[in-house]
Amino acid sequence: MTSTATRPGGGRRRAAIAAKTLRTDRWWFPSLITVVGLGAWVTYATVRVFMHKWYWVEEHSYLTPFYSPCVTERCAPEAAHFGRILPDWWIIPDAALTLPFLLLFRMTCYYYRKAYYRSFWLSPPACAVPDGHKTYSGETRFPLVFQNAHRYAFFAAVVISVINTWDAILAFNTPDGFGFGLGNVILLGNVVMLWAYTISCHSCRHIVGGRLKHFSKHPLRYRFWTFVSRLNARHMELAWITLGTLALTDFYIMALDAEWISDLRFIN
Repeated sequence: MTSTATRPGGGRRRAAIAAKTLRTDRWWFPSLITVVGLGAWVTYATVRVFMHKWYWVEEHSYLTPFYSPCVTERCAPEAAHFGRILPDWWIIPDAALTLPFLLLFRMTCYYYRKAYYRSFWLSPPACAVPDGHKTYSGETRFPLVFQNAHRYAFFAAVVISVINTWDAILAFNTPDGFGFGLGNVILLGNVVMLWAYTISCHSCRHIVGGRLKHFSKHPLRYRFWTFVSRLNARHMELAWITLGTLALTDFYIMALDAEWISDLRFIN
């Protein structure tokens, strides 16, 4: 039952509804899937990063992106393409130079903000469902004010994508010369998806086309802006796909290095 009240001036107020929401569909299901999916990936990635093993297949020059660039003293010399400059303390990830920036880029991503705001913080959990918090200050206070660093994290993500591309190219150069196997296909596929996700970023779209008053005077930037805009429409899908390709690439290289399976070779 609902009740109505009369305003002081004689008008009628809106109905007082006791229920938190009138939605009868499974509005909570997308948030549940996000919690399970992101939770599982973060757990897997954290365990792998601090395992400090099964990251480099010397026979085929495969390096997992979770350990790239490998810069601690425990890294295999052949895998340390940029030198071993950090101590081998357990708490330091082998890719300590890049992982913080990747985490910053993903955490401040516009899609991921929506995903974990709704699922983990319930702010709000769904449309037409009340916020799980009594007050809301937006992204103007600590710690959410740091979400504005996304535009700068994008440039770091571009550099890291270049490094991952370099790793994929080096993987064709095995100790026995040029080689090509299933691992190369997986590494290349992961790199392509990472680039698609990176340049589909809203910050990239603004960089290539923002603040232009006349696209007709900048035809090249307009074409690139159009291309980025098309990718941007798939930013959510690319965000999830790249989580999958990263995990698949890492698991495949781990399985090879642990000698659980053998690489399917096409050449050499």
